Amino acid sequence: MPTLFRFIMTLAVIAGVIYGAMYALATMVEPNIGEMTVRIPPERMNPPQ
Repeated sequence: MPTLFRFIMTLAVIAGVIYGAMYALATMVEPNIGEMTVRIPPERMNPPQ
């Protein structure tokens, strides 16, 4: 039984670390907001027929 308990505790600790990292990323990192422009050649807009 101690081996099963140690395995479950290891999984719980790993899950806690992953959850903590996701929470930290969600609360501390702010997205970079800005406009984005992409030039499209006129040939792609109106292809010759």
